[in-house]
Amino acid sequence: LPTLIGVFIAALAMVHTFINIIPATFLGAPDEDVALSILPAHKLLLRGKGYEAIVLSAFGSFGALVVSTALLVPFRFILSNPLNLYTVLNENMFWILFAVVILMITTETPRGEKNLYATFKVFSAAATVIVLSGVFGLLIMDLPISSPLSLPSSILFPALAGLFGMSTQIQSLRYPAPIKAQTFTEPCFTGREKHSTVFSVFTGTLAGAFVAIIPGITAATGTIMAMTARGETDERQTIITLSAVNTANAFLVVAILFILEKTRSGAAVALSNILMVEKWNEVMPPLTVLYLLMALLFAGALAYPLTCLLGKKLAKHINSLPYTQLIKATIVVLIVLTFLFTGFLGLFILMVATAIGLIPLTLGVRRSHCMGVLILPLILHFL
Repeated sequence: LPTLIGVFIAALAMVHTFINIIPATFLGAPDEDVALSILPAHKLLLRGKGYEAIVLSAFGSFGALVVSTALLVPFRFILSNPLNLYTVLNENMFWILFAVVILMITTETPRGEKNLYATFKVFSAAATVIVLSGVFGLLIMDLPISSPLSLPSSILFPALAGLFGMSTQIQSLRYPAPIKAQTFTEPCFTGREKHSTVFSVFTGTLAGAFVAIIPGITAATGTIMAMTARGETDERQTIITLSAVNTANAFLVVAILFILEKTRSGAAVALSNILMVEKWNEVMPPLTVLYLLMALLFAGALAYPLTCLLGKKLAKHINSLPYTQLIKATIVVLIVLTFLFTGFLGLFILMVATAIGLIPLTLGVRRSHCMGVLILPLILHFL
């Protein structure tokens, strides 16, 4: 029974990396002229190409699943015996995280006129968001959070919900965007774009592996690294890369659990609590790992067409939906869930986190800088 539950959790985590592009695309799209840090999927949605964003994301996720499977055994030998790369990484974790922060800041580019002052301004804005969210993380990490219904509580739930969820919904209410009628043409690529797409999947998978290994790093940060390596900022390639990072991360954190006995995601924590984690020391993975990997592959194979199908159906009806009411309902659900799981203290944390989450949207820098809430405490931990 524990193995079956573990298989279900792993499959659910994999499907989520495919399906999550649908609400990410169709919910919370602010007006493009106001929200300078608008997501690439939102940009396509506002141009009537929301379905294309869904298909591109699903393709990136499925491609990453294939590449991750091919790299799995080499991944184990590189991280553990005989090369033991993780030991080296762990000894230098402070500098790795510090370098990631520097990369996050210096890859920001000013919108509009590009000069030294504009560059300094956007770098300062990014650094401010990282430091502010980091200090916020330090202040809340040890707070005694509890649920009024005795449900499992995590201090990160209201923090992340405010930084990334609530702030986006509020911005959408402040600056509602007119959603155009959606087109349903399948993405097509030229010869050069096909090579670029393959490269996006590959670099996204490698970045996803990095995210799976290094604590406190998110898929958004991994995407920044991958896009920096490839030197492109095309919206379609960004969507593919981000989805590849997400799916590769979800796939490889399961392997990390058995290779390094480290939990790098909520799903991995759940698996570690219900399964006997047998360390992967041989060439062939333990039987439990094989079951989990089969579940991940099967779930990904089903999720690919399912995501495209659901995306098309929602795109057809997006104009007939009460969009503003839907966003308001999402806000209410977030507030209710926060209270049920974390009580009044959680609501206060949600409120503060939302205020911080609105800062990058207002200043026109990436919201991923709000991950300072985890990165800064980790940097100090490894100092």
